Amino acid sequence: MIELDRVAYSYGGGELFSDVTLTLAPGSFQFLTGPSGSGKTTLMKLCYGELRSTSGHVRLFGQNAREMGRDDIALCRRKIGVVHQDCQFLDHLTVAENIALPLTVAGRGAEAADYLADLMAWVGLTHQANQLPPELSGGERQRAALARAVIVSPDVIIADEPTGNIDWEMSQRLLRLLVELNRMGRTVLIATHDLNLIRAAKAQVQSRVLRLTGRRLQVAGVDL
Repeated sequence: MIELDRVAYSYGGGELFSDVTLTLAPGSFQFLTGPSGSGKTTLMKLCYGELRSTSGHVRLFGQNAREMGRDDIALCRRKIGVVHQDCQFLDHLTVAENIALPLTVAGRGAEAADYLADLMAWVGLTHQANQLPPELSGGERQRAALARAVIVSPDVIIADEPTGNIDWEMSQRLLRLLVELNRMGRTVLIATHDLNLIRAAKAQVQSRVLRLTGRRLQVAGVDL
């Protein structure tokens, strides 16, 4: 689905990482770890076409990212749901309207009415549907961000530190939602510093742990 083959990325005259090979296979569940500044967010941006690699090859659903135009990238992005580390919302829209926004922007707003209520119930935000984003707690914002990422029914979910600013109980709840998505056939990649979160996944899903450090990507131990 998404493949990085001996990829490098440099900026400001310095190399962030190189010789990175990664495959996000259908139905896989992978964690990406590594120290701050190692390039985890950059690597994820390569996976969804936000950035172009300095060298090597990135293939998004069989297409060479370097040869793809803006419209091609946009079409690919419909297959990838992204949960950003700092989830941003439009504060003048309700939570429900923010979650439906990807479909609205794509001219598919009518589709949102068919299953928006079920999606909000799934993430536990039914009672927050008509609230504005500033009224949400940190955990509620992260669950809203996940709902917004999956409303387009993507094949791949990429989450950048989704539990970084929420408590352990809410982290567990978000993890369970991501595991459910994986069991439904979605490919999941999560960047996290939280080793306890990775350990908690052990009983729920078979996953692989990758570590980006020293400008290289390595498999961290055995599969969970």
